[in-house]
Amino acid sequence: MRIAPPKQTAWKQPNKGWHSRGYLPHFDSVNEIQSLNFRLCDAVPMRLIEEWRRQLGWSRNLKQSDPRAVALRQRIETHEDAGYGQCFLRDSRIAALTEDALQYFDGTRYRLLAWCVMPNHVHSLIEMVEGHSLGGILHSWKSYTAKKANRILGRSGQFWDEDYYDRTIRDDDHLRIAIEYIEQNPVKARLVTNARQWKYSSARRRP
Repeated sequence: MRIAPPKQTAWKQPNKGWHSRGYLPHFDSVNEIQSLNFRLCDAVPMRLIEEWRRQLGWSRNLKQSDPRAVALRQRIETHEDAGYGQCFLRDSRIAALTEDALQYFDGTRYRLLAWCVMPNHVHSLIEMVEGHSLGGILHSWKSYTAKKANRILGRSGQFWDEDYYDRTIRDDDHLRIAIEYIEQNPVKARLVTNARQWKYSSARRRP
């Protein structure tokens, strides 16, 4: 059964180019391919991120290629893959809900090239479509799934972390590496021995 679409209003936001809300740098532009990562609210405690930022000499205006931004992202990814937090996405109902949300507007508001729903975070690779912003896409995914997941789990309150990570794909080689990284994430986290074994991933659909 297909999920109901989120509200239309979240999608007609202008593309912002480079911007930041004080956490990670983002790049929002039409017709770009973007590798995205967003996580549950308790997957990486903010106190840890603030401490890492202090250690790295963080600045609000860093770009993705800055070594400090790269180092912060690596620390966050390592912590995510360790499986901290309540890991609500281990619940097959929540994982399926999230995967369905990623796929729902594939081909209309973006083109979904790869994805992987991990226990406490989500990877996706999308090609942007004109008229739809990166922030709007993330908002729609997170808002819809948070409401549904909280209802399924009988809980309330924040579900996803406010921020997300995005990386613009440079060329064909970078695209290949990004797809492999996303689909091999469960193997890297030692959850399976073969990427095709992970149920909520595009790896299962590769020929």
